Amino acid sequence: MELVNPLSEQYSNLFSSDEDALLQEVNAYTMQYHPHAHMLSGKVQGQLLSLISNLMQPQRILEVGTFTGYSALCLAQGLQKDGKLYTLELRPEDAGKAQAFFDRSVYKEQLNLLTGDAKTIIPTLNETWDLVFIDADKTGYIDYYGLILPNLRPNGLIIADNVLFHGQVLEPEVTGKNAKAIHAFNELVKNDDRVQQVLLTVRDGLSFIRKK
Repeated sequence: MELVNPLSEQYSNLFSSDEDALLQEVNAYTMQYHPHAHMLSGKVQGQLLSLISNLMQPQRILEVGTFTGYSALCLAQGLQKDGKLYTLELRPEDAGKAQAFFDRSVYKEQLNLLTGDAKTIIPTLNETWDLVFIDADKTGYIDYYGLILPNLRPNGLIIADNVLFHGQVLEPEVTGKNAKAIHAFNELVKNDDRVQQVLLTVRDGLSFIRKK
């Protein structure tokens, strides 16, 4: 399903701040060589993540789902000088490529890439999160949310990607395990009185979830 008019997307892209040279390279590499290139955040969403991070000036960021490192590099732009970003990736091949890009970043000392199952890794991280980006396996969103929210500071922010899941959650009857999992996650957040949330129709849907 075409969620956003392509002309609107082109216009939005044209009038959004440009990527830096490294982000351009990550974008180009992913689009040319990765079989799942559609998973990349891309320029507009990346600039939105960067803008939010710059506004918040976070001390600790958590990203669940590194992919090729694009979104982590965007989020890192708002980190305080002594801040850290932890990003978790299940696939060793993607983690290796992301790390190669991170090693060339001005934020390389602040970026901590951990490879493995996020459900196992998250409980081992003794941190209080200011900003969290969830963009991993869709069937794990509810578990990630449950693990992260207790360690999110008051007024901390979780951003969840793909909450429209290619429009499949809009169907009269939601089918497919990923679409069902995302719909269940959206329902859970909607009914959680610990948070304030807004679901934005940017790209494939972004949910902004503030802890009260």
